[in-house]
Amino acid sequence: MKLKRVIPLFAATAACTLGAVPMATAATDVQQASSENWSGYVAGGANSSTQFKSVSGSWVAPTANCTQGQAYSAFWVGLGGAGQNHALEQAGTEADCSSGGAASYFAWYELVPAAPVKINMAIHPGDHMFSRVTVSGSNVTIALSDQTTGASFNRTLQMSNPDVSSAEWIAEAPSQCAQTTSDCTPLSLADFGKVTFTGASATTVGGHTGTISDPAWSASAVTLSPSASGMGFASYSGGSATGSAGATPSGLSTDGSSFSVSWTPASTDVSGSAGGGSGYGYGAGGYGPGGYGYGDGGYGGYGAGGYGYGGGGYIYPGDGGFIYIPGIYSLS
Repeated sequence: MKLKRVIPLFAATAACTLGAVPMATAATDVQQASSENWSGYVAGGANSSTQFKSVSGSWVAPTANCTQGQAYSAFWVGLGGAGQNHALEQAGTEADCSSGGAASYFAWYELVPAAPVKINMAIHPGDHMFSRVTVSGSNVTIALSDQTTGASFNRTLQMSNPDVSSAEWIAEAPSQCAQTTSDCTPLSLADFGKVTFTGASATTVGGHTGTISDPAWSASAVTLSPSASGMGFASYSGGSATGSAGATPSGLSTDGSSFSVSWTPASTDVSGSAGGGSGYGYGAGGYGPGGYGYGDGGYGGYGAGGYGYGGGGYIYPGDGGFIYIPGIYSLS
């Protein structure tokens, strides 16, 4: 079955590799960094020797204010993606707006570089979500539960080279990639107001468990700033979505386990101190400089116009939302 794409882009729920994370030397020494598409907190990273085996956290699914047209937002907990290993294991929820002003909500998981998989779980604004991602060798266990409705999802999957060099609690602007290039640009960030993460915790392979600010590892507060192109986390070769909204994390709670991320309008300057390094992308001919994306002839034989194999996969229609085409991935 030949995959016919609706539009020449893929809006990934979380598809970017981060730049180097500066080291922190104490619990209070949380570094500042900026990103084109991530906002929240990162523990560990490229300059850290810490290896994690699990990460967990909770958040309240925010309401998308869809008065600004088509826009996207994702909220997740995960491991990896903050170094140069081109892998990321994550699970979360999404709140999107159609061009007609309709909001949609859903849950998903993703083992980058594989495609995201939509989870068969109804998500509503105000639902209290809990997520845990655990890695043991090549086994990745995804646990996501809606503590408001009682719905839960738990699955152990195989991944050849999972990244465990960092742990994240993130609000994200999903990204699009051009049909014939490796250039990727964050999509418009939906106005989600504020999302609060609580109970943030990570455990190392050695068995040490701590919150974001634990002195056993580095920690960075990441501000989503459209002007962050070429610096810090998730830099793209395609340039930034200049003029788009941003997002800013609050300070951590006293115990380092809670914080909030607030949406900021396009007129607000949310740029911050950037970390070093640049991301990597998949595009025509394979790896190239820039953020994580898929283009014509890109990684793993993905076809032109977005993410998906020739026989199936996920694509976004013009107004957002997954379309399933039989062949590779099935709904969970």
